[in-house]
Amino acid sequence: MRRIAAVFEQVLGAPPPGEVWIGDDAAVVAAPAGRFVFATDAAVGGVHADLSLTGLDDLVWKALVATVSDIGAVGARPTYAVVDFCAPSGTDLVLLATGVAEAAAACACPVVGGDVTTAADVVVAVAATGVLEGEGPAVLRSGASQGDVLFVTGPLGASAAGLRVLRTGAPGPSSAVAAHRRPRARIAEGVEARRAGATAMMDVSDGLGIDLHRLAEASGVGVALDGVPVADGATEEEALGGGEDFELVVATPDPARLVGAFAAAGLRAPIEIGRCTDDPAERTLRGLPLARTGFEHRLG
Repeated sequence: MRRIAAVFEQVLGAPPPGEVWIGDDAAVVAAPAGRFVFATDAAVGGVHADLSLTGLDDLVWKALVATVSDIGAVGARPTYAVVDFCAPSGTDLVLLATGVAEAAAACACPVVGGDVTTAADVVVAVAATGVLEGEGPAVLRSGASQGDVLFVTGPLGASAAGLRVLRTGAPGPSSAVAAHRRPRARIAEGVEARRAGATAMMDVSDGLGIDLHRLAEASGVGVALDGVPVADGATEEEALGGGEDFELVVATPDPARLVGAFAAAGLRAPIEIGRCTDDPAERTLRGLPLARTGFEHRLG
């Protein structure tokens, strides 16, 4: 076990003075000012990633990004994470640790501990904390109201298009492959949307079609979409149901304020896609039924 700890200590680096990270029974970290947010997620080889097409480091990246994306989706910033690895004997620990370090740096979320155990399949489980800064509640998926305008923080379908390119070998943009291997969590966008008075928000992890249905159901509103922004190389079908884009869908009663906040923060402009309606049964795209398309978690 000491050898395993040494690998991760070497890649992840030393903690700040007064903190204890990898290598002891528990991590000791500074408590940030504000309200805590907790999130967890897991990635399984062969389920969340085809390891014949992407690397172990990509699987770890995806697990950490999926977790901190949930923190960003309520308007919070991630603070710390712990990562557990379950993998067959002989798995490349350096590659796993490298993926952790790269994802932690990209998400500004230090990995301060975790565990490694032998298993038949590769599983990466992540738990992370975050903090809500300043006054005001977290932005939940249940807060949208009739008349709120719906935005997404970027084009959709890139991850699904990248997977298609990797599987078929067909020509496609390198940006799509990168989006599948190394998606990005929209932390800054979530923070700014909360500051700008967003009423509801969630990340597009399972597909816009199914995630919008979930937001509408939680808020008790209908949704009428004018269109869907499609990423370069993707199809509208992939944009609606591909999942793993980790862009945010945001509802707001003040679209000008949201757009202005993003501009002031130097962020890419959010894209307006439609609005919330007073009919909870309404789910439309360009006047036609919006399919509940995307990934739905099931056991058994």
